[in-house]
Amino acid sequence: MVSAPSGAGKTTLCRELLARRPDLRFAVSYATRKPRAGEVDGVDYVFVDEEEFQRMVEAGDFAEWARVHGNLYGTPRRALEEMLRAGYDVIHDIDVQGARQMRDFYGEAVYVFVLPPSMEALAERLSGRGTDPESVVRERLRRALEEVREYALYDYVIVNDVLEKAVGELESVILARRLRVEDLDPAWVEENFFRQEE
Repeated sequence: MVSAPSGAGKTTLCRELLARRPDLRFAVSYATRKPRAGEVDGVDYVFVDEEEFQRMVEAGDFAEWARVHGNLYGTPRRALEEMLRAGYDVIHDIDVQGARQMRDFYGEAVYVFVLPPSMEALAERLSGRGTDPESVVRERLRRALEEVREYALYDYVIVNDVLEKAVGELESVILARRLRVEDLDPAWVEENFFRQEE
């Protein structure tokens, strides 16, 4: 699970990592906001209206959901669990509210917080996108301070100052997670090392 304040680059980091690692899968969230330029329905988000989203909430279709900057976002439970059952490592960009909810159900997941180099850099990124009016940028910056306070609840923190470096660090987190002792099958060790002694 990758979280960050709006504009810190979590979506870009996830996209870059997915391009490098075809063995990863991406959990596509549902969203009630309008698509931004270049976003593709079903790839970046599944875009639905608020009525459809609320119907899905009531049906229990989301592993988590939250209202962020006036829009609703949610992680589809079935798609996420199918990817996990199939044995894939799943990368998911998610806001801090959603990450809090996910910890209750997916405590074994790895949680990564992405920081911008500074608040000044974040302000420049948000203003430079040109997608939001100044009042929305100010609100996103105010909320960013609240979100940054939660970094200590995560397993890893990456400062996204140089994109290539940050992508490499995110890839390292995933590779390190795969190498944990508790994920090694003891039967494999027994078969490949100790049975040969008999």
